[in-house]
Amino acid sequence: MLFITVLAGIAVSMASCNNRNAANNGQGTEASANSADSTRSPVISFASTTYDFGKIKEGEKVAHNFTFTNKGKSPLIISNASASCGCTVPDYPHEPIAPGESSEIKVVFNSTGKSGMQNKVVTLTSNALPSTSQIFLTGEVQSLTK
Repeated sequence: MLFITVLAGIAVSMASCNNRNAANNGQGTEASANSADSTRSPVISFASTTYDFGKIKEGEKVAHNFTFTNKGKSPLIISNASASCGCTVPDYPHEPIAPGESSEIKVVFNSTGKSGMQNKVVTLTSNALPSTSQIFLTGEVQSLTK
């Protein structure tokens, strides 16, 4: 009985080692594949990631186009653009952007009900590396009650 228990323990240990080695080999292969993918992947590069709209009166809308270029080696696909608040609405291109091509993301900020310093963030999700990037609208909204 003791012999069977020892034999079972050895078998479990060996199987565990083999699984760990297989997992490590898989990670190494995946890391290599990711490294190779990164040289072929799209790269989103903005002319500027921040737009300061200065001072505006409450209720005014501010619109700005953020220009970007795909500096990668495969088409860039933006799958989502979400703002930090419902007062900020991004409009992004839904068609792929070829390598070397440029496009724009239009962001509109509605200052109704806002006052003071503002920092609105738009987060983009794409097939680029890294898969998320952010652009910012900043400025000051002057209250109508002053």
